[in-house]
Amino acid sequence: MSKSGKFFSKFATSVAELSGKPATFVIAVALVVIWAVSGPFFDYSETWQLVINTSTTIITFLMVFVLQNSQNRDGKALQAKLDELILTSHAQNKFVGIEKLDEQQLREMSRTLADKAKHIENIAKDKADSRERDQ
Repeated sequence: MSKSGKFFSKFATSVAELSGKPATFVIAVALVVIWAVSGPFFDYSETWQLVINTSTTIITFLMVFVLQNSQNRDGKALQAKLDELILTSHAQNKFVGIEKLDEQQLREMSRTLADKAKHIENIAKDKADSRERDQ
């Protein structure tokens, strides 16, 4: 990873962590309240409105990229952990890398797994019923 890539990853992680804190939310609400209270002093002018509109638009635009970067890294890390668990367990290795399948293939695999789960559930229920009858 390049130096600028590492910097952006660290920056994105820090911003994502800060933006998720309650104090950050309180600060954002306080700024909106201060802006709203200042309305009469600026006669609710277009410039007054433009300040909040422009500020929130710029912040939202930049946060999309920062949070997406953080979410992408978290998703990749989680996927790597799941792949490791699959490879070291009795699970079928065909599940490693399924995030790269297309939508139809994922739906099909999901349907197959749901059918298997239902079948296993029925077997367990039958065994439990059998035990109750034997008692």
